[in-house]
Amino acid sequence: MKIVISPAKSLDYETELPSSDYTIPTFIEDAEKLNKILAKKKPKDLSALMSISDNLAQLNWERNQKFETPFTLNNSRPAIYAFNGDVYQGLDAYSLTDDKIKKLQNTLRILSGQYGILKPLDLMQPYRLEMGTSLKVGRKKNLYEYWGSRLTEYLNEEMEEGELLVNLASNEYYSVLQPKKIKATIISPVFKDWKNDKLKIISFYAKKARGSMVRYILDSEAQTLDDIKGFNLDDYEFSQEHTLKENEPVFIR
Repeated sequence: MKIVISPAKSLDYETELPSSDYTIPTFIEDAEKLNKILAKKKPKDLSALMSISDNLAQLNWERNQKFETPFTLNNSRPAIYAFNGDVYQGLDAYSLTDDKIKKLQNTLRILSGQYGILKPLDLMQPYRLEMGTSLKVGRKKNLYEYWGSRLTEYLNEEMEEGELLVNLASNEYYSVLQPKKIKATIISPVFKDWKNDKLKIISFYAKKARGSMVRYILDSEAQTLDDIKGFNLDDYEFSQEHTLKENEPVFIR
């Protein structure tokens, strides 16, 4: 089984690392190439490109200028400990034992605008480059074109025919993949909450639930769709009634 999730805008480069283990990103040369393009842009250009405030543009301009290789624990941080958004709070990697981190390293893949795909222990430097950014790279008009089929091919190389790929990424990031070419069975869980007598996807809760689902799969050693349907963290439970497509199980609370 493989799981894909999105990165997070919120980053943590301060908390003490629980381990000195790390790996190097597969697409490190691409990350360097993309940074060279970004590093040439002034803060005002970044603000316009990414629709961010002047302060955020200044922060990311500084990050782009500081980018350097080779990656080490002095200038980088393992991705699973660097991202600090809702999904990662639901996962709570800091509480995982060493053997669980090893399993996570084999199972979880983080889709990234700058790094393509990151394994949990892959080193990364602070960045902001969302997959939906219309960054022109050579003849490629955006990051979806730039990454093309390479991320799908990478996943296919890692998986066996019929293996499960659990999609817990946002549409923005999942769209970089080519589902019809993925040789795995794709499962895309949906998390909904009752609000005003209606079931709705509430972004904050859904993001945290995606992280909790990763944790559940890891802790329960889930292998099948039926195993995944057993997810019961954060008061969610599987609803057959609200599941319209078998491979898109709906969890409600």
